[in-house]
Amino acid sequence: MTEGPIRLPKERMALLFAVMLVTAAGNTAMQSVMPSVGTRLGIADVWVSLAYSWSALLWVMMAPYWARRSDRRGRKAMMALGVTGFILSFAFCGAILHFGLDGWFGAGLTMALFALARSLYGGFGSAAPPAVQAYVASRTGRADRTKALSLVASSFGLGTVLGPALAPLMILPGLGLIGPFAVFALFGVIVLVLLRMRLPDDDPRFAARGEVMAAPFSASSNPRMVEDRPDGSPDELPEAEPLHQGPDHLRWSDRRLRPWLLAGLIGGHAQAMLLGVIGFLLLDRLGLRGDPDAGAGPVGLVLMAGAVATLLAQWGLIPMLGLGPRTSTLWGMGLAAAGVIPVAMGNDLHTIAVGFALASVGFGLFRPGFTSGASLAVSPREQGQSAGIVASVNGAAYIGAPAIGVWFYNHSQWLAWGAMEVLALGVVALCLVAMQKDPD
Repeated sequence: MTEGPIRLPKERMALLFAVMLVTAAGNTAMQSVMPSVGTRLGIADVWVSLAYSWSALLWVMMAPYWARRSDRRGRKAMMALGVTGFILSFAFCGAILHFGLDGWFGAGLTMALFALARSLYGGFGSAAPPAVQAYVASRTGRADRTKALSLVASSFGLGTVLGPALAPLMILPGLGLIGPFAVFALFGVIVLVLLRMRLPDDDPRFAARGEVMAAPFSASSNPRMVEDRPDGSPDELPEAEPLHQGPDHLRWSDRRLRPWLLAGLIGGHAQAMLLGVIGFLLLDRLGLRGDPDAGAGPVGLVLMAGAVATLLAQWGLIPMLGLGPRTSTLWGMGLAAAGVIPVAMGNDLHTIAVGFALASVGFGLFRPGFTSGASLAVSPREQGQSAGIVASVNGAAYIGAPAIGVWFYNHSQWLAWGAMEVLALGVVALCLVAMQKDPD
């Protein structure tokens, strides 16, 4: 007697979707207002970017640990921990910025405390995404698993659109620029209560083998192409396996992976630099340094345009055109290089938004291209190790590149644009020289 299809109830799926949506939307909403907050505090732009860098480093370090821990403690417990980290981080960040903007703290102390509070998200918020993926993978049948994981992935993408769109509406009387922090902390509390009340306790029977998602710092933070046989499924992985050692251990220097990882690292730095600079650029080009509260709207609009363009590339162009890894990476970085030009030269909101959207289409093609290229370069047995390496590459770009880009921008705008173009065109050259053409 064969079993019927295994599906998650719609109510549970909606709850898992909400966990990912709220965290992604909250972080991109924060990204919309922080350039204005830094300007109000009178602090150098680079210190605002460095506050993100610390959180990104913690995310890269801690996400694999929480993924392994969910095998023992359960997926629900790790989801709750991640949402709690998000709530506490946003609540403390909002309170610290409120007192800093009111003059209780100096600017330097405010940003130091902000970075400390932000570390709660990088350290503990990273527990939720791998737990959500593992929960879905282990509770859906093969026929429905790809669809379910795609839905989870789309929640991150939708969040990157909603966050910048909602942020200007959350600048409320009495709260000002910290409004998005307060509102999304409240949303997080609602999701946590529903998670505790409505999601049944789970007994982890299968290893958490899903990809460790990159933190939602940008419009392209979840570039993964969901595979037909995702890691972490009970069908293929009935029990956790020990980490490979010795000759079976996949290394970063493996010649099969080397060109794809180089492309991911170089192109990721170009994208992270552009995302680090764009908010401060808009304040300068639109003459809003003297009225930073008015900057959240334009910054949110441009980030939303980039998020929509990224989703258009990943949900529309790649499936419709059937782009292979090399083609997607090559054309993606070519478009990104072209998009940087109007951003660099534009003096009005429309030109900058169009350029940023064009670059985002390029990055939206590039990231799934190099991710799938690295996956196809290795054997099925090595997929878990390959996914872990790729996830580290995705996160590594956001540790230092945003702050470096802002430092370049503050010293010479053309130095920043030149660095982005060199990085983007370097990936194009790498594709032409070191990567084999996609099979027909």
